Amino acid sequence: MDATARKLEPPSPSARLQPHNVELERQLLGAILMNNETFYRVSDFLEPVHFFVEAHRRIFEKTSILIRAGKVASPITLKTFFSADEQIADLSVTQYLLRLAADATTIINAEDHGRMIFDLGIRRALIRVGEDMVNLAFDSPVDAPPRQQIEDAERRLYELAETGRYEGGFQTFAEALTTAVDMAAAAYERDGHLSGIATGLADMDRLMGGLQKSDLVILAGRPAMGKTSLATNIAYNVARAYRAAAAGGDFKTADGGIVGFFSLEMSAEQLATRIIAEQSGVSSSLIRRGAIDAEQFERIAAAAQEMQELPLYIDQTGGITIGQLAARARRLKRQRGLDFLVIDYLQLLSGSGKRASDSRVQEITEITTGLKALAKELEVPIMALSQLSRQVENREDKRPQLSDLRESGSIEQDADVVMFVFREEYYLKSRMPKEGSEEFFKWQAEMERVTGMAEVIVGKQRHGPTGTVLLQFDAEVTRFGNYERAGRLPERME
Repeated sequence: MDATARKLEPPSPSARLQPHNVELERQLLGAILMNNETFYRVSDFLEPVHFFVEAHRRIFEKTSILIRAGKVASPITLKTFFSADEQIADLSVTQYLLRLAADATTIINAEDHGRMIFDLGIRRALIRVGEDMVNLAFDSPVDAPPRQQIEDAERRLYELAETGRYEGGFQTFAEALTTAVDMAAAAYERDGHLSGIATGLADMDRLMGGLQKSDLVILAGRPAMGKTSLATNIAYNVARAYRAAAAGGDFKTADGGIVGFFSLEMSAEQLATRIIAEQSGVSSSLIRRGAIDAEQFERIAAAAQEMQELPLYIDQTGGITIGQLAARARRLKRQRGLDFLVIDYLQLLSGSGKRASDSRVQEITEITTGLKALAKELEVPIMALSQLSRQVENREDKRPQLSDLRESGSIEQDADVVMFVFREEYYLKSRMPKEGSEEFFKWQAEMERVTGMAEVIVGKQRHGPTGTVLLQFDAEVTRFGNYERAGRLPERME
């Protein structure tokens, strides 16, 4: 290393120098000054902060400003951003910039040099996270809970992990066509011939083509309609159908999927009890009270045994932010894999701290925008449950519609699919007329028609038709299934 490079190295408080390559930085900056087109080979991932030397950060920043403004960045134009008496490594700014140009690498090597500088910058940032974590752990008061520090360190680490991705940018239409044809071929080979993940509910799958990658699916309804039950039914069906196939030395999901379930309202134990009830056919209230016989216990044990190996992961932490949820979802995908994510429910999430003073509508907007971005990033469908406004109760026809979501900001705008769960039986039961009257017999006939029936109304679908799907609903064990009653009503399609 020459004398100039040594002078450029900032002093380190420890004996171990942080990873860096000053010569590499000089060569890349020189190449950009000699040929401004070089900048566009690194501009989509390299930033001033990734340079080790402070002077190099400033040079890259000013160079970026000039080139993006459509001006020429050269030693002569760049020196105007520095004071006349300023020196870099005992050289005047002009002399140093001219020396950078003389040390320039070729444009062919520019991207590789930029990526090496980027990687070294990420490694230094990783060291800073570790040092901050250690210092904070030493200096925090004894009674300070460590949870916040753990969450903060985790957030910073995953921000670094996501920053380190080079992929993205434009692709040719031919590449997009290949992806589309591959998706069609996979749908043809998959059970049910669906392009997305099967929900296990045949009519819903026919209408939607399954749960599509990168889609944000909103499942909304008033309380007691069965939102959570439908979501757990679908999550269980997806996890139970999971099948992996070898692909290039690794395993890739061939059917079903690995499921992550954020249960923000119920505990993991409550959710597990509900799923056991759904699959064993024994009411969860009987399970909790222990009021079961030997035959029911055998069914529960058999259902539990079957579920032992399911790739279904539950996070029961309440009150988390959209940022924390995203970090945990990324971690699950890296460690275990992830094909489908469920959030029960959206209104129990909170936005970032900077939004704390904003209105709840703005906070929900931040959350839905974040969920849609997460679905695209992880390339998995995300199903987020949502409460509806009370205005539904004021209408004669209680069926929900998209306007019932508008009080919640951008839910309708950001969602690819909006579905509503509606059970007429719930409302009709509360309007029972006097027994023996003519109205009672009409009510009784109507109750017989709707008992055990639920509607899933697809109010919005970006990639397909809207319409209504009929499902069977067993209120005793909160289980949804395919509707197979005689005289079945046809699906309403628009």
